[in-house]
Amino acid sequence: MSDKSFCYEYPRPAVTADVVVLAGRPENQHLLLIKRLYPPFKGQWALPGGFVDLDENLDETPARELAEETGLTGLSMVQVGAFGEVNRDPRHRTITVAYLARVEECLPVTGGDDAQQARWFPVSELPPLAFDHSKIIEKALRFVEP
Repeated sequence: MSDKSFCYEYPRPAVTADVVVLAGRPENQHLLLIKRLYPPFKGQWALPGGFVDLDENLDETPARELAEETGLTGLSMVQVGAFGEVNRDPRHRTITVAYLARVEECLPVTGGDDAQQARWFPVSELPPLAFDHSKIIEKALRFVEP
């Protein structure tokens, strides 16, 4: 991180990146989720992701967050969209850019950083999700429909 200090007269939104990781074929897909360790939505399931650092390119964030929260590295990702509803994050104004990664099978994962747990779920049996992550998943699944 640089020694720069950023102070602005007008408030600005925070930017995050979230990752939809799908394993398997469309007819039997699994989705990687993390159980949140901290509020908001502590103890609830969510997509791996987090805030873009000030000295980090946007496209670097999803790989870093995925590695920190699940242990997965080296996945190819593509942007699937931006999500910016005003109240999507109860802490403050946050816009997220969502990414999609696909793997052939459910790889070993472990919760780390601010993820209490990481686990694969059948797409047809997802638990209740934090934030607007169900909308993000719905859009990402349109990228892989047969």
